[in-house]
Amino acid sequence: MLTFEGKQIYLACGHTDMRKAIDGLGAIVQNSFELDPCSPALFVFCNRKRNRIKILEWEIGGFWLHMKRLDKGHFRWPAAHEDEKTMILNHEELSHLLSGPGLDQKLRRKQVVGKLVI
Repeated sequence: MLTFEGKQIYLACGHTDMRKAIDGLGAIVQNSFELDPCSPALFVFCNRKRNRIKILEWEIGGFWLHMKRLDKGHFRWPAAHEDEKTMILNHEELSHLLSGPGLDQKLRRKQVVGKLVI
């Protein structure tokens, strides 16, 4: 179950291959970010098109892999830089990131409906 309380939130800047599952994302966390994937944290990844997000979370006994895919629109996502592969987010920023695209979706769908009505 996705919980924010008492957890650090790490966002992977740039894009990640979404074919990766728990083991592949855990390897990125361990090797690229030099962090422990079994720590009480959320690790957030996005694909190249910015329409899918995966969140890796450790809970006692195993991993959770959460995924959100947008029908329309895209997530606002920071580009990768050589000196900055990971960003630390607070709970409010993650909530805004996860809910923000919904507004873009509504606006885009409204525009499409407007074109159909005309």
